[in-house]
Amino acid sequence: MITSLSIENFALIEKLDIDFSKGFSIITGETGAGKSILLGALGLVLGKRADLTSLKNKDEKCIVEANFSIGKYDLESFFEANDLDYEQETIIRREILPSGKSRAFVNDSPVNLQQLQDLSFYLIDVHSQHQTLELSEEEYQFKIIDAIANNQELLIEFQSDLKKYRSAKSTLESKKNEFSSILKEKDYNEFLFQELESANLKTGELEELEQQYQALNNVEFIKENLDKLLAVANEEEFGILKNLKEFKAALQKNINFSAEYQSLFERTNSILIEFDDIVKELNRESDLLFNDPEKLETINQKLQLIYNLQKKHNVLTVEELIQIQTDLETKVVSVATLEEEITKLENSIKDIELQLDAIASTISQSRREAVPNLSEKLIEILNQLGMPNVRFKIDVIPSASYHNNGKDTLQFLFSANKGTDFGLLKKVASGGEMSRIMLAVKSILSQYSKLPTIIFDEIDTGVSGEIANKMGEIMRDMSKTMQVFAITHLPQIAAKGANHYKVFKTVLGENTVSELKLLNSDERIIEIAEMLSGKDISDSAVNHAKALLN
Repeated sequence: MITSLSIENFALIEKLDIDFSKGFSIITGETGAGKSILLGALGLVLGKRADLTSLKNKDEKCIVEANFSIGKYDLESFFEANDLDYEQETIIRREILPSGKSRAFVNDSPVNLQQLQDLSFYLIDVHSQHQTLELSEEEYQFKIIDAIANNQELLIEFQSDLKKYRSAKSTLESKKNEFSSILKEKDYNEFLFQELESANLKTGELEELEQQYQALNNVEFIKENLDKLLAVANEEEFGILKNLKEFKAALQKNINFSAEYQSLFERTNSILIEFDDIVKELNRESDLLFNDPEKLETINQKLQLIYNLQKKHNVLTVEELIQIQTDLETKVVSVATLEEEITKLENSIKDIELQLDAIASTISQSRREAVPNLSEKLIEILNQLGMPNVRFKIDVIPSASYHNNGKDTLQFLFSANKGTDFGLLKKVASGGEMSRIMLAVKSILSQYSKLPTIIFDEIDTGVSGEIANKMGEIMRDMSKTMQVFAITHLPQIAAKGANHYKVFKTVLGENTVSELKLLNSDERIIEIAEMLSGKDISDSAVNHAKALLN
């Protein structure tokens, strides 16, 4: 339950600190006094989005802090799962900075808005007129039936399997599309792969083949040049080798006269040795040279094959062709692999479907068993609320499709009067009837949930007199097991509360501010009398107020 609320710099509220008690509490005030502001501030700590328009003073930050007593509600696992410190007296704080940024804390640990919203689900149900409209939606109607049928654990299990099922179906569809695409190109891919494989390509092969081709194709020219070089080197009278040897011999005669001559002699000797080695290498190359038309043709054919493959695949290197070959091999092999994967996925999906169908069947059965109980309880409460001839026709209808909450659709029909046909709630129920039905639903749900707190924001819309009195009694009964707040304009309901808070505006200088105070016994009599007769309170209104309170 919420034990206190502190608000600073929010809308018309400068600073407000208020404590709350368990049981049934009433909040009243004139239209525009600030009841919606109070709910807006509470909404911030429950994870709703905020903006700078929420700040009363744009230069200061807004702080909303709420204390919750949660020791009885088994929330330790939630705190552990979200890495938060669990405290039986938990504090939630929300700050809006002048820059527009927002921060949230649970027991001083920073949290994001999603975590705050998830936690608020276990703390407070704020009922608004908008939620009354949800009563006619199938999703909300299922929530009512599933709460009574105690289907929560089954639904969690179903949704977990449904997530696996949808993921597997998505993967299967993707694999089938991939398989279909590959299958269309299978024969062509196999042809391309075999063509590349038979080419027996090797990294660096193209450059080597081109070099060999040039050498073989120009063998006569190369031979002629080698012969000239060898002749120049070895000619008996003027050959380079002969002259170098004579040069070396002449220089050798001077080596004893200075170190410089010795150095020049050694360098000359090195040149002679190197040149002699070059000549020997040229001789070997010359001996190896011969005209080989067959090898030349073989190399030419391999080169043409590579050039054609490069042109065909629009690449420039052999390495790129090898990569294409590898990719094609993967595609060719993946046909068989994909077939295996698809078969496994299909079998897995069938297994998940069997699990989903079994859980959905159990959920559906428990829903059908819960329907008479729900109808009976609704009729019982609504009879007290001035609807003696109300009837419900609730049918749980199995379907072939998987929904987020099972395999059922729901027909939730309503008739308020004798002799009238059943119809959809949103079409045949008036605003006052919808309010009473929603209160009946909340009253029933309170018996099946551990929700600490519920806030009814003008659920009495469209009702008055004795019906309002009965609605107040129902809310008071609910407060025996949970904390209940009712924001109301009706004195009959206001008189049923154990505590009564008043929202009001005051003018301080040039500022208008909203405030909230807990009324004492005398103030409460005056407030209810004013709700009965307006600002000019008569003695009869005061007596009537006392009678209602008693």
